[in-house]
Amino acid sequence: MDLIRYDDFSKLELRVGQIISSARVEGSDKLVKLSVDIGEEAPRTLVAGIGKVYTDDQLTGRKIIVLCNLAPKKLKGIESNGMLLAAGESADDLALLSLSHEMPVGTRIY
Repeated sequence: MDLIRYDDFSKLELRVGQIISSARVEGSDKLVKLSVDIGEEAPRTLVAGIGKVYTDDQLTGRKIIVLCNLAPKKLKGIESNGMLLAAGESADDLALLSLSHEMPVGTRIY
């Protein structure tokens, strides 16, 4: 694994987000389209490969950690504007990262 400098890490903007809604992406067994509140004026759309592990009901209302300043990317024709953080070895075995106690939406993670 390559080491990075603190200055590189400080470029990442990580924030607490809350999933407002979740829907399966047509034509994919693992992609989910999420609407996520990260404390901005409007929610962001994220596309995540967590559909084999989580149902829409398990995701809606859940607080997550979001990488906010990732360049947008189109997945199955949907523009994803950030990335949620999850741990696991495969798409069948993922766990969303969470906080040890309640924090407001939009809180910056350092």
